[in-house]
Amino acid sequence: MVGHQFTEIISLIFVAIALGMDAFSVSLGMGMQQLRLKKIMKIGLVFGLFHVILPFIGIVFGKILSAQIGYIATLISGLILVGIGVQMILTAFNHEDQSNVAPQKFGLIFLGLSVSVDSFPVGLSIGMSGVQTMIALFLFGIVSTLMTWIGFLLGRKVHGLLGVYSEMLGGSILCTFGLIVIFG
Repeated sequence: MVGHQFTEIISLIFVAIALGMDAFSVSLGMGMQQLRLKKIMKIGLVFGLFHVILPFIGIVFGKILSAQIGYIATLISGLILVGIGVQMILTAFNHEDQSNVAPQKFGLIFLGLSVSVDSFPVGLSIGMSGVQTMIALFLFGIVSTLMTWIGFLLGRKVHGLLGVYSEMLGGSILCTFGLIVIFG
């Protein structure tokens, strides 16, 4: 029983890292603008909040769907994760240059929503598979916030090369986790 819970938490950490890759990529690019630490902290908290809200909504819908479709819920959740992972990998090469202006108010909300929108179907998948909701949401929020902050700080030192590779890594992790859900 303890081994299963440990495995579940490790899996959730990897999913949280994969979901945080979009936030990391965006913050890496924005970090080259030399924003103030206060602004970096605020953006990281907004990204983290959206990485809690959207998966929560997905988990609620996933639990409802799980009760309706039962035995195929695991297959669907795995396919969703693989689909998101493949989409992340394919779009890693299609990024347009980010704006050179730090987001304010509604722009920050829109940016937070855009980097965390892929966490909704992951939440849906998690809701169908019966994973511990509070642990998943906590990990998603903390990891994405930390990855955003790290991205900003690294962005001050690095010039865009890691952005594409971090999204490809995130997509690969989601694909792997989805395949584990399907075949595990």
